[in-house]
Formats: sequence, C-alpha cells, structure tokens
Amino acid sequence: MLTTVNNDHSFSAFSDCNSDRSGEFPTPSSESRRLLIACAADNSDEFITHLVVNLHSCSIEEQKQATMEIRLLAKNKQENRVKIAKAGAIKPLISLLSSSSDLQLQEYVVTAILNLSLCDENKELINSSGAVKPLVGALETGTATAKENAACALLRLSQREEDKLAIGRAGAIPPLVRLLEGGGLRGKKDAATALYALCSVKENKVRAVRAGIMRVLVELMADLGSSMVDKAVYVVSVVVGVAEGRASLVEEGGIPVVVEIVEVGTQRQKEIAVGVLLQICEESVVYRTMVSREGAIPPLVALSQSHSNRAKQKAEKLIELLRQPRSGNGAAPTFQMSP
Repeated sequence: MLTTVNNDHSFSAFSDCNSDRSGEFPTPSSESRRLLIACAADNSDEFITHLVVNLHSCSIEEQKQATMEIRLLAKNKQENRVKIAKAGAIKPLISLLSSSSDLQLQEYVVTAILNLSLCDENKELINSSGAVKPLVGALETGTATAKENAACALLRLSQREEDKLAIGRAGAIPPLVRLLEGGGLRGKKDAATALYALCSVKENKVRAVRAGIMRVLVELMADLGSSMVDKAVYVVSVVVGVAEGRASLVEEGGIPVVVEIVEVGTQRQKEIAVGVLLQICEESVVYRTMVSREGAIPPLVALSQSHSNRAKQKAEKLIELLRQPRSGNGAAPTFQMSP
C-alpha cells in the first residue's frame, strides 16, 4: 500500500483563493457608490432586486454595471452573498458567462460568481445551475484576471468528490496546467491551489499527467529561490499517488530535483519531498536504485536526526527501503498515455 503524503497544514502553502483582489476593476461611479452605501441600510433587498433585473438588460453597459456592483456587494459580506443568490442572480450570471463574448463582462461575471461561491449555501446552487462549463471556458479564453478568478471559483465549487469529478470531466485540468505554466505569479498560485484540490481524486491525477503537469512541476521545483517550490512539491505529492504520476515524475527528470530539495530545501519542503520519494520507491526497485544513485541517503540521514517526528519517520522508512537488496524484480513500470 502506498504511503500518502498528508500534512494538516498543507493549504498554508497555497493561495487563499478568496474573493477578488481589488485593483482589477474600475472605481464605481458616484451613483454606484451611493447605491452601494445604501445597501447597508434596510433597502438593500430592493437594490439587489434592481441589479438582478439589470442582468437581463439588452444593454451590455447595464449588464456590466450590475455585474460589477453584484461582485462588490458579494466581496466581503456573507449576508449579501445569501441575499444576491436568493434574489435569483446566479442563473442570469451564468447565462451571461455562457453567452457573452465581451471579455470585460466575462471578467466581472467570473469574479461575481467567485465571490458568491464563498458562501457554502450558494455552492450547490451554483454547481447545479451549470456554472462549471462556462467557468472552464473563461479559464481557457478569458483575461488574466478572469483565468485566475475562474481557477479560484472552481476550487470553491470542488468541495465534494463528485464536484471534483464533474470539474475534471468538464475539461478544467488542461487549462489549469497551462495557467500553472504560463500565468503570472498570482495565476500560478491559483492554478496550483486548484490542481492540488482537484487531484485528490484519481481520475484528475491521470488527467493532469496527460496534460503534462509533471514537466511544469519539475521546472517549478528546480527554481529553489522562487515562491512556487512549496506549491509544486505539494502538487507532486498528490499526483504521484497514481502509477502514471510516478512514471511521469521519473521520465521528466524529477528524482534529482526532489533529492536536492531534501538536501537544501526548507523544513516543510524536505518533509513533503521525502514523502514523494517514499511513494515512488515503495513499489519499484529500479526507482530505489535511481534515488540512491542521486545521493539521497546522506541528506535523509541528516533529516532523520534533526527534524520533526513526521519527517524523521518518513526519512527512516525511506533509508530502510533504499538499503534493501536491489536484486529481483526490477523493471520500472511504463505507461502508455492516451492523448
């Protein structure tokens, strides 16, 4: 049975993927500001109803204004998220996301859906109303901000295993891998967070491998001075839970990179890297030989003597494996990847 890398604090390594980061949107007009302030008063229900009506407007400018104000109202206030959903905003927002070719409107809608998804009461309605497929579309073709916030929204909608499967089947994994590779720092962090969560299910791990995730992760891990090393190692730790992931890590030259992290990484990086090596070594004598030849034993011995109990236990188990006789069945598993 494979050892699972499990760290109770793993999500501290990731983007929070909370409501939109301000600065991406124009400042509301004076009229909008007045109306938004009024929302704190008793007439907020009436104003929200007015905004939902405007989502159905024939004017794209009215749609943009209504969507921008909805995303602002839902940004920080849980009560507003509930009110907006109860007023019937979710279905017309999803309809706009599905049908509009205006990139700015798409960006506003994605961010409004992200902010509404921060309320647990809204998640099931957003999922059941068909939000996943158009969010994946925004992830593929939207602005940089739309892609980042679509990744965060998909993360927020992936709380249950069936949701993660649905998101993977809707095609989210390849564009998330592309965002991880080619996005800005914010986009890389958001993509890593979403992939870490979605790849807790086997089907999505395999999809990620087929989308080329290991090449991207190995490159990110190799840049030891970057802020992406923690995130990349954690994502590797879940993807190597399947045989295809282990084979891909080896094929992409990941073993020396992971061994280097065990030697010179931070304490958290070392612990997760040891867990990765343990997973790839447990069922393959060939992989054990490769890890041993990369000089893993001395840093593992040092780790077993000087770090946390969890890191020490993993290091000791891996040392024991690496010191076992390496004769016998030894062929490294190979896998044929479907396109």
